[in-house]
Amino acid sequence: MELGIAGRTAIICAGSKGLGRGCATALAREGVAIFIAARGADALEATAKSIRDDTGARVATVQADVTTEAGRAALLAACPAPDILVTNAGGPPPGEFTQFSLDDWRRAVEANMITPIALIAATIQGMMGRGFGRVVNITSYTVKMPIGSLELSNGARAGLTGAVASLARRAAPHNVTINNMLPGPFDTDRVRSNWTRAAEVSGRSMEDVAKDSVRSIPARRLGTTEEFGATCAFLCSAHAGFITGQNILLDGGAYPGLM
Repeated sequence: MELGIAGRTAIICAGSKGLGRGCATALAREGVAIFIAARGADALEATAKSIRDDTGARVATVQADVTTEAGRAALLAACPAPDILVTNAGGPPPGEFTQFSLDDWRRAVEANMITPIALIAATIQGMMGRGFGRVVNITSYTVKMPIGSLELSNGARAGLTGAVASLARRAAPHNVTINNMLPGPFDTDRVRSNWTRAAEVSGRSMEDVAKDSVRSIPARRLGTTEEFGATCAFLCSAHAGFITGQNILLDGGAYPGLM
């Protein structure tokens, strides 16, 4: 399917690895010019080269921590008028609710709620004025199915979901959409680090933890970054203008609810 976004410009946050890289690659394959931001220079440049070699797309890099005002300013200076914005940040660490400090909560909210809001606020008016825009927030399936020990992530990501819900409806008449992608267990460094911590806490082997985790997914496998990226690319396409304000679950059937 021709997605109708060749020649558009996209910002991809945390785009050097995992789900962000999957989105950047998929969009680049559609002819979108990519600006990927990440903190680590080596991984950032390696990813940019790989995507260029694979797709021939224009890929620019911005080494920045977008959870800071300075990092966001650097990213927006490099790409002040994106047609597509994919917000993304590493999730807060797991832990015990009673052990989290207020600073833990502040950092979680800053990274996973305030940062996307700031980037959307800086770009949405331009998108509306140009008559095209696609915003995709990478959140988590914990928005619909909160997980114990992930309260920092549960709270911050649910806050973002609520914050953009009304804006999505106000932007829709201008052909600007805002949607959230809710990944479940994908084959990323984040999932494997969670397995490692669970193994340490339980005294079990990481292999056993991994097997139990995968067994609990109806699809009996982890998701791939390629299929995540393909879904993101469709949500950013010219064909997805009637999809907005939605929470798109990608979890292999793990969420048991009807809605």
